[in-house]
Amino acid sequence: MQVGYFAVGIGPTVNPERVRIIATTAERLGFSTIWAPEHVVLLDEYASKYPYSSGKFPGPADTPIADPFTTLAYAAACTTKIRLGTGICLVPEHNPLVLAKTVATVDRLSGGRFIFGVGVGWLAEEFQALGISFDRRAQRTREYIEVMRKLWTQRSSSHQGEFVNFTNVLSYPKPTSDKGVPVWFGGESGPALRRVAEYGDGWIGFNLLPDQASAKIRRIEELLRAHGRRRRPARRGCKRRSRPTERRWRSGGASGCRCNGQRRRTASERRSRGSASGRAARRGYKRRSRPTGWRWRSRSGSGCRSTGRRRRTTSALRSERSVSGRAGRRGCKRR
Repeated sequence: MQVGYFAVGIGPTVNPERVRIIATTAERLGFSTIWAPEHVVLLDEYASKYPYSSGKFPGPADTPIADPFTTLAYAAACTTKIRLGTGICLVPEHNPLVLAKTVATVDRLSGGRFIFGVGVGWLAEEFQALGISFDRRAQRTREYIEVMRKLWTQRSSSHQGEFVNFTNVLSYPKPTSDKGVPVWFGGESGPALRRVAEYGDGWIGFNLLPDQASAKIRRIEELLRAHGRRRRPARRGCKRRSRPTERRWRSGGASGCRCNGQRRRTASERRSRGSASGRAARRGYKRRSRPTGWRWRSRSGSGCRSTGRRRRTTSALRSERSVSGRAGRRGCKRR
């Protein structure tokens, strides 16, 4: 089983430093994916029902939600292995040609690590604010996905449909893979699961317990068989909402903090580090370097590690002082 992190680009994680810390720490700890949500606008008052709670969006309307593609492109620049996904992109709110270009660009910048998590949307008032019809958004989404897959995989593309029409257009850059970008569908309703089985590459559940997720997966498998598809092409993922960032967790025998994901040093490690730092400070050098005043023996006498030069003998020092004194009395400097 692979574990992903949800989410960056929302609330305090719109801060670039937090995005960097979360992305790099998640990659270091072996997380497989990192996700970013999307809403263009929210509203204080709305009649639409949020599908994953009692009907209200689980946060204030002024919650910062960054653009997911910009956020994930930044996370891609901070990492090398972890996969990056939109969780989810509201496809019918976009122009599909522009969206195809954006997705392909992020996939290129990330080296083929992008997962295109998509959904049809639930907030009718958001669609209205954007001047987009809320009706038939599922059909619009399906056609938009078809259009984007053409643009990702064909040199020259044409499409004549209910919502999109164009002839012989070229869209570059292409995604890293010749097959385009994997499309994972979010949602847990019957129609949402059917979309996964009919033309999706994966499924994203939200805030589900293991037994609830298992029931959804079994249903997806039934629908896949009904559409002549095998289980292998479709991937599944379930997201849990992040908890407050200051709660502690246990890992590898030591404690850590969710705010930065770094392992907290044990008491013995802190004592050892403090003791070593204290000794280094008393000697006047950094711990990584060798002490500048350590002496060593060679066949011709003693020397110093800081310069590697042979240390002068006592008689040589007395002779040099005598010569320097005579030079000073003559009014000249000894070089």
